[in-house]
Amino acid sequence: MRVLGLDPGQKRIGVAISDPLGITAQGLEVISFATPEEALDRIEEICHSYNVEKIVVGNPLKMSGARGSASEQAELFAGALRGKLGLPVEMIDERLTSGSAEKTLIAGGVRRKKRKAVKDKMAAALILEQYLGRSERNKKE
Repeated sequence: MRVLGLDPGQKRIGVAISDPLGITAQGLEVISFATPEEALDRIEEICHSYNVEKIVVGNPLKMSGARGSASEQAELFAGALRGKLGLPVEMIDERLTSGSAEKTLIAGGVRRKKRKAVKDKMAAALILEQYLGRSERNKKE
């Protein structure tokens, strides 16, 4: 079962996809958009191309665990995905994923300009890996 992982932002959305067995995550692309509809249309294309069965959306909670405006926007986005695609959409806590992605890229010697281009995609992959790891643990229990 392929799962799509999304790291939503105001202007860009990082996208990651699982392998067909739902075990590993790989960064796919970064969607830059002018309108939410434009982003939803591109995500719909990706879902059809890869036969996606579930979507995981990063929920940018505050460090305290409270919801903020970014979290509320992510939840609205997840609702729009459910309505447009008819697929199951889950929210997952994404605190620190963008920071982790940035640190990994810096440690790998990636230049600042290139980091900006791939950070969102890498954050989406981290979100998806977290979800897949949790799902695998739940299967074992």
